[in-house]
Amino acid sequence: MTTVLLYALGILIIVLLLGISIALHEIGHLLPAKLFGVKVTQYMIGFGRTIWSRKKGETEYGVKMLPLGGYVAMIGMYPPSKPGEAPRESTTGFLNSVVEDAPVKVGKKHGESIVDEITRVGDVAPAAPSDAGPGSTGTGDADASAAAGQDELEYRRGLAGWVDEARDASAETIPDGEDHRSFYRLPVWKKIIVMAGGPLMNLVLAFLFFGIVISGFGVTQSSTTLAQVSECLVPAGSTQTSCGTDDPAAPAAAAGLQPGDTLVAVNGTKIEDWEQFRSIVASSPGLTLQVEIERNGTSDIMALTPEANERILADSSGKAVLNEDGTPKTESVGMIGATPGTEVAQRPVTEVPAFVGENVKNVAGVILNLPARLVDVWQAAFGAEERDPNGPMGVVGIGRLAGEVVSMDEAPLAARAQFIFSLAGSLNVALFVFNLVPLMPLDGGHIAGAIYEAIKRGWARLRGKPDPGPVDTAKTVPVTFVVVIALGAMSLLLMYADIVKPVALFG
Repeated sequence: MTTVLLYALGILIIVLLLGISIALHEIGHLLPAKLFGVKVTQYMIGFGRTIWSRKKGETEYGVKMLPLGGYVAMIGMYPPSKPGEAPRESTTGFLNSVVEDAPVKVGKKHGESIVDEITRVGDVAPAAPSDAGPGSTGTGDADASAAAGQDELEYRRGLAGWVDEARDASAETIPDGEDHRSFYRLPVWKKIIVMAGGPLMNLVLAFLFFGIVISGFGVTQSSTTLAQVSECLVPAGSTQTSCGTDDPAAPAAAAGLQPGDTLVAVNGTKIEDWEQFRSIVASSPGLTLQVEIERNGTSDIMALTPEANERILADSSGKAVLNEDGTPKTESVGMIGATPGTEVAQRPVTEVPAFVGENVKNVAGVILNLPARLVDVWQAAFGAEERDPNGPMGVVGIGRLAGEVVSMDEAPLAARAQFIFSLAGSLNVALFVFNLVPLMPLDGGHIAGAIYEAIKRGWARLRGKPDPGPVDTAKTVPVTFVVVIALGAMSLLLMYADIVKPVALFG
């Protein structure tokens, strides 16, 4: 029973940290928007039905049922189709623009509901106004009244209807006399600050969480104390599991080194960490080194002569470098046949940026190869392959990991807390990188639109042309629908895979 409660607690903690991360992401948008005078009508955490809200000033703050994201509603996200054009009333429903295969003249009267409009799908011409004169035939009167009601009637079809609907919906958010507070009215640099504020807030949180991990709890690293001394040396790629009677003793054993010995200095140079000692040994095959050790509180000096041996060559990430035929590359280096123990050491805060940077690079690599990674997830979910622990994972998988770690009775409490903070840091790195992808409706898509606007306006100034005005980002609405559908499909795939074939980090 305790294990189940701890498992549930782990899920609850990571969901809470995710909610906090999302809430602060949206605050990253909210604060600069208000600072720059944009009218913000809603600040919501989650999607779906509102379960709590409170209005303060002109902004409604609330929480919705599904804690899978959030949003800040700003008036006037999309500009009019032409610079200086007044906002128009909605003239067609979204459904109309999707289902019509041919141009259809549709319109909506003042006060008419969207339901009334949808019922007219397929009408080539709307009914004549109720105040048409006696003898009116409908079509003739419609032509006669076209000039007076031109803003009421438009030709719509397909994707163009989506764009118009999005633009109209944006226009309807602008109250009379407050167009100057619209988002699209902001200078380019302010737009970028507003949209980048969310991802940058996640980056700050990543620094905070990873700072707690490596400078607070500390990280596991190789120590300068020997954990094991081999009897003989085995070359890279060998299947030998034990030493034969004719095998020469490993240099460490021949020199008299024992497990538990602590390395102090080599040839008078103080040893700070295992990597320093390993580097000295690797570059000294056949050379005798004077190694000072500490054993049971007593210092001693050993004569150690590393032997040349084959070692698998690894890249900066620790992965084996392969030959063209797929076999691992090897290099000849000095080796002594000893392995270090491990220790948890607190690292200075100055190492946090490099740690976060490495995580950002790894997440960016996953996103750049996302289609191939999702194919791997599909094959694992519906086949016999195992999930890649470095591949994409959904909210369900993250919750499972948190629950498994928190419920591990054999793991120290500090280690479990460290893992949760590390997971929260990784989540915020993912939110930072993913939201900067230059596609609508992600923050990166709005930033890309602002940058394009700056280029377009700058080019017009260089040529002495009139200011083209804000970029009509409403034209990207079809792309937005495609991205939203793709993200939804990806989320469903990851959710299914996390249930039937979860990532196994602990065997």
